[in-house]
Amino acid sequence: MSSSQSSDSIASTHEDAHERVREVSEFGAWIDGEYVSAASGETVATRDPVVDEPIVEVPRCDEREVDRAVDAAWDAFDAEWSDTTPAERSRLLFEWVSVLEDHVEELALLDSIDTGRPKSDARGEVEGAIDTLEYYASLARGQEARQIPAREDVHIYTRHEPYGVVGQITPWNFPTWAAAWKLGPALAAGNAAVLKPSAQSPLSTLRMVELAADIFPDGVVNVVTGTGSEVGGPLTEHEDVRKVSFTGSVGVGEHVMKAAAEHVAPVTLELGGKSPFVVFPDADLDKAVDAVATGIFYSTGQICDGFSRALVHEDVAAEFTDRFVDAAESYVLGDPLDEETTMGPLTSAEQFETVSEYVEIGQQEGATLLTGGSAPDDPELADGWYFEPTVFTDVDNDMRIAQEEIFGPVQTIQTFSTYEEAIEVANDTDFGLAAGLATESTDIAHNAAADIEAGLVYVNEYGPILSEAPYGGFKDSGIGNDLGTEALDHYRQTKSVYVNLDDPDLE
Repeated sequence: MSSSQSSDSIASTHEDAHERVREVSEFGAWIDGEYVSAASGETVATRDPVVDEPIVEVPRCDEREVDRAVDAAWDAFDAEWSDTTPAERSRLLFEWVSVLEDHVEELALLDSIDTGRPKSDARGEVEGAIDTLEYYASLARGQEARQIPAREDVHIYTRHEPYGVVGQITPWNFPTWAAAWKLGPALAAGNAAVLKPSAQSPLSTLRMVELAADIFPDGVVNVVTGTGSEVGGPLTEHEDVRKVSFTGSVGVGEHVMKAAAEHVAPVTLELGGKSPFVVFPDADLDKAVDAVATGIFYSTGQICDGFSRALVHEDVAAEFTDRFVDAAESYVLGDPLDEETTMGPLTSAEQFETVSEYVEIGQQEGATLLTGGSAPDDPELADGWYFEPTVFTDVDNDMRIAQEEIFGPVQTIQTFSTYEEAIEVANDTDFGLAAGLATESTDIAHNAAADIEAGLVYVNEYGPILSEAPYGGFKDSGIGNDLGTEALDHYRQTKSVYVNLDDPDLE
């Protein structure tokens, strides 16, 4: 289903939105407490995927700005930030949260216009980012070390200390939330940060950090804009970056890991996914269909943990498939700034081409296309990178569409007959980020959650993603965790202190 707005109306709405965006900020690279331009003088445009027009130009930085940002971060850490107490860092994070709460609608607009996500979803992302920062503001003050009672003649205790300066790289699909996932635990642990957002969607991250200008000391948080090769590479290779956290593709993650290894910097990697959702024969199909549809069509399928593989028991496969196709065809494609829109465009031309190619591959492999598979036949949406919700059946697990991450609104449906087959097929992938299952049996739920190789397992729903729970993948889906106390641990080093004790003597 498509939007009722005319293409002229959409174009006019977005032209006005671009003007509002340009009035918000100058959107430079944020280094040492101020916006700066690239030394090269070059810029890169962030484009609106609804109308395929540039929104603003941001600096196309290179290793010179990375060096400048890392130096600024170390200066801030050495001069002031390293001396802050957990309580002080907690207070500053809460202050940032308070400021961000006053700018939810503004940040949601930036996120929506930059990524194509419906504004209602973008608003939810901003609220999720604020909740994440609030969680780490709370956690900062509760940090504890321990005393180790090994022997009576030695007092042993541990200290948790920050790395100093950390490098962080966030993806284009969830820019606001991903920035909070990285900055929240890093700052709570006492680090200074240099963050590189995606060149495709940097606006909300830049504005978030600008809103912290009068809260954190200059240089504690820096954002360097530009391409992966010109900024991401120098950041991960930088010898003065003591810890690297990256969210993105497996291929780039491998390069990040190799670059960090050259100077023995630990890494946290949150990479791709090809997440199964297993529908057992006793499942509530209303819940199952809703969970799978939300899990693959939210954010136009551009989600790392999206339920892109539905594994359905043969007894309920026909009914599930009919209901799921109806659900797919119920999405309203349209202007993300219209509150009635439930699906916006893909974020870029490149992603549109990728999804289109995979649909062709699926058909060539012999899968049956039930619905979707192309851009909507709607002239009102012709300027944007829209792609219809797409459903394949008759899918074998060795097909590329069942094994490779498409990162778009493309669902495959496979069948199984036994519990053992369901688990085998669910685990027959290089990825292990997330999984889901639908069942009314606690026996099946708990056993399947244990047997499936994934870092997250959702039962009868898609989500929620809560700040309190660790988020990370198995196998090629990554190393370490975002969120939870685990993320805080990734930004701290542990030191053991031995104090040798003699017998007490007053003489």
